[in-house]
Amino acid sequence: MKNWPWLVLSPALLFVLIGVFAPLLMTHDPFKQDYTLILQGPSVSNFLGTDYLGRDLFSRVIGGARTSLVAMSVVLLAALVIGVIIGSFAGYVGGRTELVLISIIDIALALPSLVIALALIGVFSGDAWSWMSDYWKMIIALTLAWWANYARMSRAVVVAELQQPYIEAARVMGASHMWIFSRHILPHVLGLVVVYASADAGALVLAIATLSFLGLGVAPPIPEWGQMLVDGMNYIEEYPSLVVIPGVALTAVVVSFNLLGEAFALQKVPRAVRGSLLGRKKAARAVEEATRVATEAKV
Repeated sequence: MKNWPWLVLSPALLFVLIGVFAPLLMTHDPFKQDYTLILQGPSVSNFLGTDYLGRDLFSRVIGGARTSLVAMSVVLLAALVIGVIIGSFAGYVGGRTELVLISIIDIALALPSLVIALALIGVFSGDAWSWMSDYWKMIIALTLAWWANYARMSRAVVVAELQQPYIEAARVMGASHMWIFSRHILPHVLGLVVVYASADAGALVLAIATLSFLGLGVAPPIPEWGQMLVDGMNYIEEYPSLVVIPGVALTAVVVSFNLLGEAFALQKVPRAVRGSLLGRKKAARAVEEATRVATEAKV
């Protein structure tokens, strides 16, 4: 933990904290329009200025962090639950059931997740789904597009763990399938998928912003970074801050989450022993060996 690059990982932590405490950090109502303050620069009352409707840009960036955090958390949690259940069941049961489920997982992985999400949102745009908001349509679509990766990893871990001797020993001792899975296999599954999910969080934040930028995600006036980008495009020459500020926030969070996932993964990889440290260890062993030989010679 002490060797983690906290400077580059801090945007991810800051994003989570801002999303959680957003109501306390907002200086203005992010929905309130004031036509007397349209496109104003930074000031004491408006730290980052205002947008084309006179809304406080600082409060909307904070609100956008909360919107993205909630959507990302719901999608990740739902995708993890679905993926772990399906993948673990396939790996534990085996046989034809595993073959069928693996085929479904392969089909889901054949296309990029964002393409699947776009297709599902198109399906949800019908009259039969008019009762559902665009926000929840996006969340459901992303969940159905994201679960397959976790299912594939869960199945691989379960298959590998079932070959271990301690599983057979547990069966011989009369342990039930639920006991074996919950106490011996599930922790290994969660250990892997949670590490992957930490890196996947950045991709999800970017996917949410992309769908909102295309008009298929979070609908205005809800603050969201992708929506703020598309709103500011018409004023990018005169007021580039309308695009630069949410763009920088989005980039920092995505890059930081990717580095966070990499840091988690590297924690599980044995570090190479440095040459100087290896030399000192060899020298210490040589001294110990020489001392031992000298002691034996005296005896």
